[in-house]
Amino acid sequence: MAYKIDEGACINCGACEAACPAGAISEVNDKRSIDADKCAGCGSCVGECPVEAISEA
Repeated sequence: MAYKIDEGACINCGACEAACPAGAISEVNDKRSIDADKCAGCGSCVGECPVEAISEA
């Protein structure tokens, strides 16, 4: 299952992007975004987010 980032909660720290082994996370409009087609659903990003802005889509 893919994950999503709550844009309202995201502080754009980049921790999730660094943790993503699939390269599915990138910066879009000063926030991080997950490309659902690339997301492997591993959840690596979830534990790295300091503001808990990532959840299952």
